[in-house]
Amino acid sequence: MSLLNQLFNRGVFATRCKTCLNLSISRIKLLQNKRDAQLKQMRKEISQFLQAGQEAIARIRVEHIIREQNIWEAYEILELFCEFVLARVPIIESQKECPPELREAIASLIFAAPRCSDVPDLLHIKNLFTSKYGKEFVSAVSELRPDSGVNRMIIEKLSVSAPPGEVKLKVLRDIAKEYNITWDSSKTEAEFRKNHEDLLGGAKHVDIGSAVSHTPRKKGTSNSSSSSTEYSIKSMRNKQEQKHLETPRPSTNDYWMNTNEIEQSLNYAKVPTTDAKRETRPQSSDVLEKAQAAIAYAERASAAARAAAALVNNDFGSLKLDGKSS
Repeated sequence: MSLLNQLFNRGVFATRCKTCLNLSISRIKLLQNKRDAQLKQMRKEISQFLQAGQEAIARIRVEHIIREQNIWEAYEILELFCEFVLARVPIIESQKECPPELREAIASLIFAAPRCSDVPDLLHIKNLFTSKYGKEFVSAVSELRPDSGVNRMIIEKLSVSAPPGEVKLKVLRDIAKEYNITWDSSKTEAEFRKNHEDLLGGAKHVDIGSAVSHTPRKKGTSNSSSSSTEYSIKSMRNKQEQKHLETPRPSTNDYWMNTNEIEQSLNYAKVPTTDAKRETRPQSSDVLEKAQAAIAYAERASAAARAAAALVNNDFGSLKLDGKSS
């Protein structure tokens, strides 16, 4: 039963692989014709923008043209690989491992399958080779591991990174030459050479001190750098001491001038205090007179009380004597 299943699976793999490859080839041809017409229309629009002086719009649109051209060229390579694998399906079916001469073609088809959504048949081809060679083989190709065998042109043409400024400038010049437009490319060339800041991250201001402090140091130069920093600190301290010693001292004339000014200011400040004292003198004298009168009144009262006490004592003593004599 196992031999029959293997034979049956081999036959199924071959028929499915041939069907998917044929569908991919026909679909790629249709897409190439469609993209060819779109590229011609887009190049014509960019020529109109250049002729009208709208270079900013042309610089943006040219990226889309370059991307479409790259996809068109990638489809052309994939079509050749599909025809190559289609002619050698019997060899693939008969061998358990991937043949070395077919590794580049099969790996390129597997790599391009998720990146070419317009050709869904490539995903079916990828699934067939996954069941044939295992998930490890497919993951190595998808992750572009060493010796994965993916075609270098396929990787570059299907890349999503923005094209460089030189490529965009070359395409714009070719379009201007194709439509016979006298176009001065100096402004666009300067714009492509300009380094634009990252607006999301903000402007990058680098201080010299922070840059020097954060620079990595080698182990061999750590001692020399530390000694140089100590020497610089000592020199700064010596400079500060010299500045402190060299500060100009005030002369005697200036000193007397300052003392005279201080005395004048003090005399000026004393004037209102004397007036205040003169105003407060009558008030304080009245209070003192009242206090003295109160004290005198108290002394008189205490003297009268003493005299009364003495009289009482004398009368009490006389009464005692009279009682004894009787």
